Amino acid sequence: MVKKLSDLLEVTDVLAVSVDLETEITGLVIDSRKVKPGDLFIAIKGGQSDGHKYLDQALDNGAVAVLVTDGRLEVESEMISLRWEDGLLGKLANVYYDYPSEQLTVIGITGTNGKTTVATILYQAIVASGAKCGLISTVKVIIGEDEYPSELTTPDVLTLHRIHFEMLQAGCSYVIMEVSSHAIHQQRIQGIEFDCGIFTNITHDHLDYHNHFSEYLRVKKMFFDSLEPEAVAITNTDDKNGEVMLQNTKAKKVSYALKQGSDYKGKILSSTLEGLHLEFNSIEALFRLAGNFNAYNLLAAYACLVELDVAPQDELLTLLTQVRPPEGRLDVIRVMSKDALAIVDYAHTPDALANVLKTIKQMTSGKVVTVVGCGGDRDKSKRPKMAAIAAHFSDQVILTSDNPRTENPDAILDQMEEGITSEDEHRVFRMTQREKAIKMGVMLVEAGDVLLVAGKGHEKYQEINGVRTPFDDKRKIMEFSIR
Repeated sequence: MVKKLSDLLEVTDVLAVSVDLETEITGLVIDSRKVKPGDLFIAIKGGQSDGHKYLDQALDNGAVAVLVTDGRLEVESEMISLRWEDGLLGKLANVYYDYPSEQLTVIGITGTNGKTTVATILYQAIVASGAKCGLISTVKVIIGEDEYPSELTTPDVLTLHRIHFEMLQAGCSYVIMEVSSHAIHQQRIQGIEFDCGIFTNITHDHLDYHNHFSEYLRVKKMFFDSLEPEAVAITNTDDKNGEVMLQNTKAKKVSYALKQGSDYKGKILSSTLEGLHLEFNSIEALFRLAGNFNAYNLLAAYACLVELDVAPQDELLTLLTQVRPPEGRLDVIRVMSKDALAIVDYAHTPDALANVLKTIKQMTSGKVVTVVGCGGDRDKSKRPKMAAIAAHFSDQVILTSDNPRTENPDAILDQMEEGITSEDEHRVFRMTQREKAIKMGVMLVEAGDVLLVAGKGHEKYQEINGVRTPFDDKRKIMEFSIR
């Protein structure tokens, strides 16, 4: 992909130029370490780092021009100074990659819980319909036949436009992507033309970043406020903030619910660990996904598929009955040595943990043992709540490390223990090392019991002191279950 510098600067306000506008740009980069000869380095100031400090490094690595977004800096011979404006990077990336999202049907899913599952359901259903589809999720990115692990739920804005371009080149006609609150607030989705936006729910999370729930809610709502009139906005009206999300959207408003009146009304007829028997708008079907919360995820996907006319409605339900859950979401493993079940789930918020445990309690008469931790460098206020929920819905609980990151693991557990009452403390154990906690959980279950290992789900690593080492909850359970 090659563009002249003049092509890019047509979309923004140039304050000073001291390089040749006929210069050919072979890439847009915001990380100076990744600059290659021919690239345009865009220096931006982030929350933890300032790209303007790395101008010399970028030039040394071969940048042919540097875009300086801080107009207070003195402009040197190789630099361009631009007036900073909202959506600047999205505008530049959109032009550079020839407006890829306008040539794709882009579906964005936002909410606290369920984003990855809804994205996975939609991806599988659309591919099964015969269309070619790309996926950008917390678990993985899929471009045509290529698949690789995700680093962020929603990539940075330059990467996102590049991925959309690559999906278009690979023959994709649909793109399914998760839209995180961080991505909305940090303008990572600027320049993306969405055809459909889906709201799953909003509960306690990311308050370390947003500070207040009202701000978290406002940021989520910004996604729907930005949708164009030709788009569809789909919301969960069983969530008390579901209608709030769509108050100011220009898009077509569509609702789904299990309890409230809605455009797409669902009903749970039966629920087991093997799957769900549901009714959508008076049509019955059996689904492979388990857990009452997945009834919402399936219904949201169904509403989206119908609204976008992916296939006839009766065919869509058939496609959805074949969908399998994403890795690490209510992922069931048999504990061979005990004739018990273990479940790995990504539940890392109070609401998600409660939903999974309620599902398990409904489906077993045996004991429930929960292994759970909380991530470091993240929202501290949810830690005692997570522990309290685990104790309330479990017979025994083992508090352990999740990804401590740069925090002291034991300090995190101290904060979790604040949520444990004196009546429950005899049922709660503390095991800082996650591997030992999982081993203890396997030892505690007997025939008919269920072990839940929560918090990390699909992740194949544990991050301690800023260093990631291989760690797979599912693999550890399997190792201990055959001993």
